[in-house]
Amino acid sequence: MSLPLDSDVWHRVIKSDRIKSGKKKMKNIGLRSIMILREDEEIRVTDALCRHMAWPLAYGGKVKDGCITCPLHQTKYDLDSGEVKEWSPFPLFPMYGRLLGKMRRPSPLAVHTARELDGWVEVRLSN
Repeated sequence: MSLPLDSDVWHRVIKSDRIKSGKKKMKNIGLRSIMILREDEEIRVTDALCRHMAWPLAYGGKVKDGCITCPLHQTKYDLDSGEVKEWSPFPLFPMYGRLLGKMRRPSPLAVHTARELDGWVEVRLSN
């Protein structure tokens, strides 16, 4: 049985108690990978892969000041809007970062709606 993937459907993705404060988890809804993040009592859900080089943000991504930074090339996204704050700066070698940044155009990270209901985190995918 396949899951419908339209934006009006809520998908149960993980038990609420399996995602602790300050932790991130990567899950799939159909073929779409998402990242679930709990900060205190708030649940945030975005696409799981950095839009630059498709690195999984849940594995080593740093969350600070409402943004997540990709551990690979340091691309930074706003967690509320998905807006690109920095595109591949790669601060250890700035020239390398600029070169890699030109491989793809900056594009925002998809942000999805989440809720907790009956002990589950449920997600409604954005388009």
